[in-house]
Amino acid sequence: MLYIGIDLGTSAVKLLLMDEAGEIKNIVSRTYPIEFPRPGWSQQNPEDWREAVLEGIPELLAGHDAHSVAGIGAGGQMHGLVVLDRDDRVIRPAILWNDGRTAREVDYLNGEVGKEKLSRLTANIAFAGFTAPKLLWMRENEPELFARIDKIMLPKDYINYVLTGVHCSDYSDASGMLLLDVEHRRWSGEMLALCGLREEQMPRLFESYETVGTLLPEIADRLGLPRTVQVAAGAGDNAAAAVGTGTVGEGGCNISLGTSGTIFISSRRFGVDPNNALHAFAHADGGYHLMGCMLSAASCNKWWQEEILGAADYESEQAKITPEKLGRNHVYFLPYLMGERSPINDTNARGTFLGLTMDTGRADMLQAVLEGVAFAIRDSFEVARGLGLDLRSSKLCGGGARSGLWRTILSNVLNIPLELPACEQGPGMGGAMLAMVSCGAYPTVEDACRRIVRVADTVRPDPETAARYEARYQDFRKIYPACRELFSQLAEREEM
Repeated sequence: MLYIGIDLGTSAVKLLLMDEAGEIKNIVSRTYPIEFPRPGWSQQNPEDWREAVLEGIPELLAGHDAHSVAGIGAGGQMHGLVVLDRDDRVIRPAILWNDGRTAREVDYLNGEVGKEKLSRLTANIAFAGFTAPKLLWMRENEPELFARIDKIMLPKDYINYVLTGVHCSDYSDASGMLLLDVEHRRWSGEMLALCGLREEQMPRLFESYETVGTLLPEIADRLGLPRTVQVAAGAGDNAAAAVGTGTVGEGGCNISLGTSGTIFISSRRFGVDPNNALHAFAHADGGYHLMGCMLSAASCNKWWQEEILGAADYESEQAKITPEKLGRNHVYFLPYLMGERSPINDTNARGTFLGLTMDTGRADMLQAVLEGVAFAIRDSFEVARGLGLDLRSSKLCGGGARSGLWRTILSNVLNIPLELPACEQGPGMGGAMLAMVSCGAYPTVEDACRRIVRVADTVRPDPETAARYEARYQDFRKIYPACRELFSQLAEREEM
């Protein structure tokens, strides 16, 4: 049988067709626009996602037996606020995960409601990207639209609704809304009331590998698929990507260098970082995970390469950074182009270069960008270590992981081996694997991972290079605290 995986990303949807042995039969991508109506704001039209998926699946199936497709599973960008009216029409553009308009709402939740209470109710504190602050912002700034809300869901949930007509979500994705009691896997009535919501406005909750429904007849006919195709609940993109890399069960670790950057640590047991620097979420395998998320990772490299250098050839630019330069760069970069989440939780933080001199060249600044992202990931890595977690290696995935230079930098900054999956297709692959479990091809997510996921290569740190990066990291971690007050002052001026 065949399975379709949907990776609903920020800039594009990537669709893949895979058999139950893990062989990729086809991949199709469709892009869609993103709007930045004000500095720090980020939103998209859910109808663009809908059309990209519905137009992309027939292309994906071309030349393949569509009647062999048994299931569909999606991994999607997390936290985005999708709101529908009583007729299931989209009320406003979705406010995305990297949108920073909710600074006041975050301050209210963390300050007046209180971090301790939030952590008790949801296992997390408020971050600007989370869904609950977006709802509070909408209630305050768009009250007429807020009053029309009949259903609230997340981006990949909207795609599942389009396919099945079911208003649904899964526990991993819902964990990032700040509306879910993560430990007990249920909506928090107290948080819903605080945001002016009713439970009937929330989607029905499923485990990621559970079937939410089958294709609507009109959708099946349009796509050329059997009406019996089962749709799995799917997962948030990081949980789905973790499934695709085999990061399930107890003690697995995965680092993703995607548009955002994450460190993902899986566990069978529920646990919370007492300082809430790491998110405590449900996992797609039925367990839990801790996660640190930085808002701008590979997007920093894309910004530098395309917007600043105007150069499309990433490889030739990176070729100028030779091995002897690693750990010896005199330029530092704070990768906070959209503010930052883990572990500093500061919407006012901004991208910053430090250490420029007359002999600084474009290769030095590119190297600083790659290193700055690695250092920021290590910030969350250090939080995990401080919790007593013994992280001796990690899987590595995401578009940025295709860069051999970046892999080497990250391995040396963290001073651990990084394992590269033989087939790394991110959330789409994880989504297809969840569909396999949903359809009964495998009894559990862990069984599917044991059968399908293989490691192709391992990048290991060099002791001398790692020692140089250790010294540079200790300098890097001093930069943000020195700039924090200035970032706040600049943000106040932007609002005047």
